[in-house]
Amino acid sequence: MLYDEAYLARTEEMVRAHLPDWGLPPDAALQLLSISENATFRATAGPQDIVVRVYRPGYHEAAEIRSELAWIAALRADDVVPTPAILPTRDGQLLNEVAQDGAPRRLAAFAFVPGGEPQEGADLPGWFRRLGAFHARLHAHAKGWRRPEGFTRKVWDFESMLGERPLWGDFRTALGLDAAGRALLERTARALKDRLAPLTTPDSFGLIHADLRLANLLADGDSLTLIDFDDCGFSWFLYDFASAVSFMEHSPLVPALKDAWADGYRTLAPLPADADAQLDVFVMLRRMLLTAWVASHAETPTAQAMGAPYTAGTLALAEDFLTRRG
Repeated sequence: MLYDEAYLARTEEMVRAHLPDWGLPPDAALQLLSISENATFRATAGPQDIVVRVYRPGYHEAAEIRSELAWIAALRADDVVPTPAILPTRDGQLLNEVAQDGAPRRLAAFAFVPGGEPQEGADLPGWFRRLGAFHARLHAHAKGWRRPEGFTRKVWDFESMLGERPLWGDFRTALGLDAAGRALLERTARALKDRLAPLTTPDSFGLIHADLRLANLLADGDSLTLIDFDDCGFSWFLYDFASAVSFMEHSPLVPALKDAWADGYRTLAPLPADADAQLDVFVMLRRMLLTAWVASHAETPTAQAMGAPYTAGTLALAEDFLTRRG
């Protein structure tokens, strides 16, 4: 278990020791905001209010994180989407590389933005319509942006999700999965692989956010801010919708959210004629990926909230997918 109480206590101690790097005192008010791949803290001292992300050891190399920050900076400079400013350290570093117990640790800081994730309900399709337009802007920028030399991010393709080199673990180890369930998911994976092969073209595959789920959207009044580009990488553009319905793929709201997202996207860019079918493929792909993630990140609050029932829901979705789309 990476994020046990002792590890989080040491991480908080490390963050406090390095708050002066951003001009805050070590005794600033410090609040743990979230634990997922990373641990994220809010630090407040008088008018200073920042968010410090502590990157999960062993997940991203320094060059990958610098590439993430480079894209965020470009999106802000080009006024593409609202996302928090990156805050450099006093010596001008966007990525703060430090040592803890002899091991390298990496931190980045962002301006605090008020708001909370949109809630499921009558207003959610409206937010998804706006999100569809934001995704269209992100994709257009990614297609035209001249990436800096050395830019590197993970590739989210079939092999890195459900295939031979899974970044988030093997879906066959899902919590509560029995032999029959494993066989069902293996059939589903084969169907997905067949469906995805013809979709991997230069027009359909590129740099995306890859994780704009509700937890990474900050709604404040009428404003919507996009956060947490930690999983941004190279994947199918339409996979971004699947990420947006993460952990709620089984919800009866999803068809309405899909329609709203597509409507918003089409206000700025066309979608393929078979977009509806493609989006269903990517939702199933994401669901299976997250089922593997829940098992491999069992110490996180999100995974603990999902547990074996999430696997059971995945099996039900897989049966339906194979019936309708297999």
